[in-house]
Amino acid sequence: MSLIFSKWTGLGNDFVLYEPGQTPEYGAAFTERVIKLCDRRFGIGADGVVIVTPMDNDGCLVLDKISDGPVSKAVANGVDFEMRIFNADGSEAAMCGNATRCVAKYIRSRGLAKDDNTKVFNLHTKSGLVKPALLDDGRVCVDMGLPRNFLGSIKLTAESFDFTAETVSMGNPHAVIFVDDIEKIQLEKWGRILEVDSQFPDRCNIEFAQVVTPTQIRMRVWERGCGVTMACGTGSCATLVAAQRTGRVGVEADVVLDGGVLHIKHEEGGPVLMTGPAQEVFKGTID
Repeated sequence: MSLIFSKWTGLGNDFVLYEPGQTPEYGAAFTERVIKLCDRRFGIGADGVVIVTPMDNDGCLVLDKISDGPVSKAVANGVDFEMRIFNADGSEAAMCGNATRCVAKYIRSRGLAKDDNTKVFNLHTKSGLVKPALLDDGRVCVDMGLPRNFLGSIKLTAESFDFTAETVSMGNPHAVIFVDDIEKIQLEKWGRILEVDSQFPDRCNIEFAQVVTPTQIRMRVWERGCGVTMACGTGSCATLVAAQRTGRVGVEADVVLDGGVLHIKHEEGGPVLMTGPAQEVFKGTID
């Protein structure tokens, strides 16, 4: 049976989205399929697979087979869509900022919103509610919610190198390591080790960041379940929050990633706002 899909990217962090009407059955076979779809040599190639499902007025999924079960009415009150994200290794992610921006444009381009003039969508994820808003300049601004406490400031070691990491949860766990020269980090080696440190029973996203100016941060990321990626939305948010907590930056900054720039803003006590591009790459079918 063929799958109709579209390929999307947010600053090089790329995803396969099931087109409307495609109904995966979750389980071992689906996990294997995700891994094959994401394979960059034998599949489509992506950092993850995303399933978007509309909600009806009763707080149930329009396509029953998309979810393991309907989202509760209490949770679904005011929710427009459910978004589920699966990493390249088949594991399910709680949240992904770059995927959220892609999903907002996917919803608009496929005419899935109840009102064609709607520019803000309420998406239910494993980590809670996120709200992407389509901007007039073509970018998407996502209300990522409040940053959450994780493990505080911790010590980490990779090979013979010792690090101090600031941990932040954006619905998924992040460890942000500030360095003086990001060009000297060994991301492939260190990220692989630090992701599975014993302090992270569920693994962790690892960010290395260099504060260039009070309004610009250069960041590179190792994402759990994916490895090195060109961009990470939740990681960029966590990096700004960690930089704020350690007195390195103010309310907002540009986070410069391998794939481009995200603008992150966070006022004390308020949600983290992430603004950046997203675009469709192509659409196709695969057996």
